[in-house]
Amino acid sequence: MSAAGAVGGLPWTVARVHRTALIVWGSFVVAVVALLVWAMGVTAGPARAEAFHCLHSDSCEVTATLEYSAILRYTATVLSHCFYAVAAWAGAALIARELESGTAWLAWTQSVSPVRWLVAKLAVPALLITLSGTVLVAAYRWSWSNRPARVIGDWPVSAVFVARGPAMVAYALCALAMGAVAGLALRRSLPALSVSFAVMLLLSQCLDRYRADLWPTITRTGAAAYDQSGPVWSLESGVLVHGKRIPDPGYGNCEGTAAEAKRCLTENGVTGRYSVYHPASHFWPLQLVETGIVLAVTAAATAAAFRLLRRRTA
Repeated sequence: MSAAGAVGGLPWTVARVHRTALIVWGSFVVAVVALLVWAMGVTAGPARAEAFHCLHSDSCEVTATLEYSAILRYTATVLSHCFYAVAAWAGAALIARELESGTAWLAWTQSVSPVRWLVAKLAVPALLITLSGTVLVAAYRWSWSNRPARVIGDWPVSAVFVARGPAMVAYALCALAMGAVAGLALRRSLPALSVSFAVMLLLSQCLDRYRADLWPTITRTGAAAYDQSGPVWSLESGVLVHGKRIPDPGYGNCEGTAAEAKRCLTENGVTGRYSVYHPASHFWPLQLVETGIVLAVTAAATAAAFRLLRRRTA
């Protein structure tokens, strides 16, 4: 076989060797899209009818609404965590297993350089992850945007936040790169699986913890402290005591008539109220900043993988 033929056949070889993983991933994508389409066709209509009925009636049921809410919530949870499976597969099966069994070394002696081998190993799944991830995000956004007003689980919820934007695709690509680094560094399937999974868990939890800090918040004081139109991500609220923030809306426990409550607040030094939050318009800035961070980590991990490969094969 010529060098050109070997290199040209690498993508097909990668797809053929990992066809089981491709079938499982393809089945997952089809199942999720089918579930969302079914939910829109069967559950969303009755849920909207319930919401309309509740606006014009003193009593109402929300059975369909709760069912649609549960579908959106569970689907978002699965989508926002599917990259863990990508990390485990990339670390264990895509890279480490071939190094452990020696098949990678055999390929490198047959007209395929280590760099071209790794390019094919990463490019094929990266393309499939990007395309299928885009489909999943689009399907979820379509289903989420058609939810009834009473459906629980808005954009600040971590799983919904990730599932509704490109961050989901970025996390999956990052998991692929992390798996490659772990596989090349450890060259054993189980340790590489564990390390890549743990690193992605740490990264996702860290960004989830500091997500609210990725974009400047809005602070309101006085009468406008709780005048927030639309769904917001409330981070902190409380009272101002001599200009100092105290995150306790019940400070002083002032009750009674308006005059009594006002006198009580004055005696406790309360000069106003405040709230800190992200409005719904901050979804895209937060989403894009997080996506950029994850893609930067992905680029660094990819560069580290190629550098490590050169050292291993020098």
